[in-house]
Amino acid sequence: MLSEDKRQQEPLVEVKHLKKYFEVKESGGVKRKKKVIKAVNDVSLTIYQGETLGLVGESGCGKSTLGRNILRLQEPTDGEVIFHDQDILTYNKKQLRQIRNKMQIIYQDPFGSLNPRFTIGQSISEMFKIHGLYTPKEREERTKELLELVGLDPNRYHSYPHEFSGGQRQRVGIARALALNPEFIVADEPVSALDVSVQSQIINLLMKLKKDFGLTLLFIAHGLNVVRHISDRVGVMYLGKLVEISETDNIFDSPAHPYTAALLSTVPDPNPEKRRERIVLEGEVPSPASPPSGCSFRTRCPLATERCKQVVPELQEVRSGHFVSCHYPLAKGQTLLDAIKEKQTSKV
Repeated sequence: MLSEDKRQQEPLVEVKHLKKYFEVKESGGVKRKKKVIKAVNDVSLTIYQGETLGLVGESGCGKSTLGRNILRLQEPTDGEVIFHDQDILTYNKKQLRQIRNKMQIIYQDPFGSLNPRFTIGQSISEMFKIHGLYTPKEREERTKELLELVGLDPNRYHSYPHEFSGGQRQRVGIARALALNPEFIVADEPVSALDVSVQSQIINLLMKLKKDFGLTLLFIAHGLNVVRHISDRVGVMYLGKLVEISETDNIFDSPAHPYTAALLSTVPDPNPEKRRERIVLEGEVPSPASPPSGCSFRTRCPLATERCKQVVPELQEVRSGHFVSCHYPLAKGQTLLDAIKEKQTSKV
């Protein structure tokens, strides 16, 4: 785990007020109105050299969109993405291609991300061809080295994606992401489509590769236990916003945001003698096309007050290195159930 001093000295990626809005037309009617979906809504965060930042949240919260916007696989609506002190959102196509070898992605779907007409050797070596690297023979040799690196038989260079299992295809995707010796990799839910027995193998592989090659990872996932195992810090997103971010142990042992606490209450405790009381949030996640006023979580939050309706909470440091966007953050060691009881008692 990185020290606070080292983090302050070595930021690799800085995201500043990033926004991604999509315009969609309402169904029905001759004159259909346009709606704006705020998939990523003013997110700022820093990813430090050599760390793994886990990013979690419910489906549709914008975490995958954020990862793709950082790499400019989708163009952000507004904001900055600083990589090595340069705002890459200002880069033209030529400049962007020049840094593609430093920033890569591992996709969620290990089958859909591979061209079924290409052998796995072609899928990986195509990276070298695009960037004008190596001779054809050298490309094949380098590709076989990568296959061996991720635990695949290099003699399967000429095999097609459909001849591999899901876990093996994801290893191909990892090999492809490593091909150009990147510094930063966005792992976009890389194990969510895999069997549980295979997930741990891929996670352990990523951790080993990170250590061996000094990689920096943005690890996007649904599974909280997976995130805890691999991440140095964890960020929590809700309805396009970053609501909490801190060291992994801080998030899991003493969450400050009510939403984070509710999420963690659904995770089974490995100790059979301990039973977590699950907190069920009322209501549905609001539409990103018409988010609530004030705090985006207030419509489901058991601690919400009139202030939450009127004032948008800012991301603020509540404890050392622990940032939360909430008017009523939980104190260290305080559970959400305790906070709910205190609120109820104060009303009596």
